[in-house]
Amino acid sequence: MDNEAILFSIHPKYAKKIFEGTKTVELRRVLPKRISEGMLALLYVSSPVKSLFGAFKVDKIIVKTVERLWEIVKDVAGITVDEFEAYYDGANIGVGIFFSDVWQLPQPIKLKDLRKDMVGFYPPQGFRYASKQELSVLKLA
Repeated sequence: MDNEAILFSIHPKYAKKIFEGTKTVELRRVLPKRISEGMLALLYVSSPVKSLFGAFKVDKIIVKTVERLWEIVKDVAGITVDEFEAYYDGANIGVGIFFSDVWQLPQPIKLKDLRKDMVGFYPPQGFRYASKQELSVLKLA
């Protein structure tokens, strides 16, 4: 690991599908600039859960037209075509981040505990990069 990780905020419904193995691609409207294959992606499950739950390894990143992206991801995205169309409404291009090696923390780390252990910790709106200090506290660096 190159000591850089990305932190994704994931809705509980989709996080559950990731950890069950029925969702193997994360869809985004914007391509994170510093994301790369092999990178560690930490999964923060958003409200009402508000906890760091686990991680996955980024395998492949694709940027396609929304129509083409749906053709590629429809069986592994864990969403319906209606959800897909609503998410990408107004967008021409979409991002698919394929992943593997999903793992769950033995005990999710609640937001209040993250803030106690990592001064200045804030959950991402969509994504952000995890600092070396954060990875060190989590014993991932």
